[in-house]
Amino acid sequence: MKKINLTITGCMGRMGKQLIKSSKADKNFNLVSLTENRIINKNIMGIRPDLNTENAFKKANVIIDFTMPKCTLEVLKIASKLKKRVVIGTTGFSKKEENLIKKYSKKIPILKAGNMSLGVNLLMYLTEIASKSLDSNFLTKVFEVHHRNKKDHPSGTALMLGKGIATGKKKDFYSLIGKKYINKKAFPYGKKINFNSLRKGSVIGKHEVSFSSGKEIVSLNHEAFDRALFSEGALTAARWIIGKKPGLYSMRNVLNFK
Repeated sequence: MKKINLTITGCMGRMGKQLIKSSKADKNFNLVSLTENRIINKNIMGIRPDLNTENAFKKANVIIDFTMPKCTLEVLKIASKLKKRVVIGTTGFSKKEENLIKKYSKKIPILKAGNMSLGVNLLMYLTEIASKSLDSNFLTKVFEVHHRNKKDHPSGTALMLGKGIATGKKKDFYSLIGKKYINKKAFPYGKKINFNSLRKGSVIGKHEVSFSSGKEIVSLNHEAFDRALFSEGALTAARWIIGKKPGLYSMRNVLNFK
């Protein structure tokens, strides 16, 4: 099998560094370029990082992006012009930005996931089933914990899980968003989906979805212990998207969940 030429954006970030490490260990990939939002005057794995430019992306078969929303949209603008496939692990997009991503996906294949792990995507699938199965007497909330340096809250994964609740109820997610708390020891269930985000230490990621009728509680949870599971999931997504037609895909497509 011919190797896939890979570009990694945000190469100096936590996930960027992990993706470089994982891609070097994966024989399916040939790392051809790295980018960052500032000039980096040193080589990484024999590659000098560039800014997000056409020249940086021209040799890539697929671009993996774990950065910030503004940067991701910059990447998509260039990738769209060059007809490059993009895997997005960036989180924290506004509704307007989400719509822009959908617009770009009409021109190029884009796989976007708030979380690249098999376990989390299974958790979302189970969340949909639980939400669909439990009646309207059950109130909901989503709790997540990440390392102290994570800026966006709720996390992209927490929002994914919220969307899973909304999908199960066949309702618009944005109309179901309730209160958003930060670093609360306890927070209430709601008719809408309440979120609580805890930032502490070096926690990689912990998520819990709970449904309560007042008489019983149903909880689904997932905890990540190794950041490599996210980079390996992103590489799986990058292999999968080769040969796909323009469109907006998710890890659900990769994992073939119905």
